[in-house]
Amino acid sequence: MNSRPYTLLVVDDSQSTLPRLARALGPEDFALRLTPHGPDVPRLARGTALVVLCPGEDAAGLLPLLDRLIPPEGGPATPVLVLAPPEPRTLWLEALRRGAEVVLDPWDAEELVARVHRCLSTQARMEALASQVGELQRLSSTDGLTGVHNHRHFQERLREEFRRAQRYDDALSLILLDLDHFKNVNDQFGHTAGDGVLREVAAALQRGVRETDLVARYGGEEFAVLLPRTHLTGALTVAERVRRELCALRLGTEGTLRVTASLGVSTFPHRSVLSPEQLLLTADEALYRAKHEGRDRICLHAQLPPSPPP
Repeated sequence: MNSRPYTLLVVDDSQSTLPRLARALGPEDFALRLTPHGPDVPRLARGTALVVLCPGEDAAGLLPLLDRLIPPEGGPATPVLVLAPPEPRTLWLEALRRGAEVVLDPWDAEELVARVHRCLSTQARMEALASQVGELQRLSSTDGLTGVHNHRHFQERLREEFRRAQRYDDALSLILLDLDHFKNVNDQFGHTAGDGVLREVAAALQRGVRETDLVARYGGEEFAVLLPRTHLTGALTVAERVRRELCALRLGTEGTLRVTASLGVSTFPHRSVLSPEQLLLTADEALYRAKHEGRDRICLHAQLPPSPPP
C-alpha cells in the first residue's frame, strides 16, 4: 500500500453506505469522500483513486453515469466499483460490460477489500503500461544522438502540415541546414567530438525556434526545421537567427572548435510548390546552391523571390 491513504469517492444519495464502508476499509489505507449523484461526479472523480457507486433508488441513472465515468472509446479514467443489489440482474451485468467492478449488496467486508485492491492494482498496471507506451512512442520519433525528432517523424509531420496548410490556405515553410566541412571535424577531432557538435547544434536549433516548430535530424550532419503558419519573411528571420547562433558557438573541450552551416529555404504557398515532396525538393535545391556559392549562407529556391538585403 501507499504511505498515504487512497481517496475513494463514494457516490450515495442516502449516505447509509458510508459508515459500513468506513468500518470495512479502515482509515489507515482509505480516505472516503461522500457525494450525491449529480453532474459533478465525473469532475470529482478525477481527483480520486476509485469511485464507489451506490445505485440507490434511481437505478436507471446508474448506466448513463457510468458512461461518463468510463468513456466507451477508452482512454484514461478513474476505476469504478458498483455496489449493486442482486436484482435487477441486468443492471449489474451491464455495469460489468461497461468496465466497472461489481460487488453485490449485501457484501462481505473481506471480499469488498479484495475487490478494491484489485481495482487499484489493475489501474496501477494500466498507468504503468500507458507510460511505457508513451516512452516507446517518444523513442520511435526521436533521434538517439541529438534528442531532436528523427527523419521518419519529420516526413510524417511534413505531410500532415502540408495537408493542413492546403486545407486552410495557410503558410508553411521549411529550412534545410547542413553543417559545413563537417567531415573535417570528425577527421581532426574524432567522431566523439563530432557527435558532441551535432548535439550542440541540435540544442541551438531548438533554442532558435518556437514550440510549434519542428526540428529534426534529417541525416548525418543535416537538419530540417519545419515552420507551420510561417511565411517566407518569417522563415528567413528564423534561418538568419539560426545561422548566427551556430557561428557564435564555441565547441570542443577548449572552446576552439567552430562550425558554420549552409541553409536552404522554401515556402508554401507558391506556384512551384504543390506537394510536400516539392517543398522538400526546393529547400534541398536551395541548400545545394548555398553550398555551391561559398557556404555559411542562406539561399532560396531559384523560383522564389530573392532574400531582402540585411
